[in-house]
Order: sequence, then structure tokens, then C-alpha cells
Amino acid sequence: MARARVRVRGRVQGVFFRAELRERARSLGLAGWVRNAADGSVEAALEGERERVETLLRWCGRGPALADVDDVEVAWEEPRGEEQFSVH
Repeated sequence: MARARVRVRGRVQGVFFRAELRERARSLGLAGWVRNAADGSVEAALEGERERVETLLRWCGRGPALADVDDVEVAWEEPRGEEQFSVH
């Protein structure tokens, strides 16, 4: 099990980033959360099998069709045993 905190910067709010990330996380069997940050970025915590977390992190570098991702910042953390994925 692995857990990554990610912050995605660029044009990532108002482009369905959170909704699509949630659907992709659920399809990969990942737990955690995603939210818009006050600075215009999107923050997320992704928890599950490391390979699946890395797959979703790669997607974060592209985002949905309307997104324009400038930067993805990742910090690995200890898993917390989350069981669901939610949007905050």
C-alpha cells in the first residue's frame, strides 16, 4: 500500500478535474480525496496499490481535456487506511 499527496497547478479548476479524478480513482480501486485549493490548484490524497497510485499520478500530469496542467507536486506519505474516495 502507498499514499501520495498531490498538488496540481495550472488551469485545473472549472474543468471537471475533481470529478474525473474521482472516477479514475474509483475505477483503479483507490481511496482518498480531492479538493480545490484557494490558490487555484487542486489537491488530492491517493491511497492504494503503489502501481495504481502512480498510474493516477501520471494522469494528473495531463488532466481532463479542458485542463492545462503546469506542475504536479507529489509527496509520499504513510498510508492511513482510507477506504473510500471523496470530493471535498
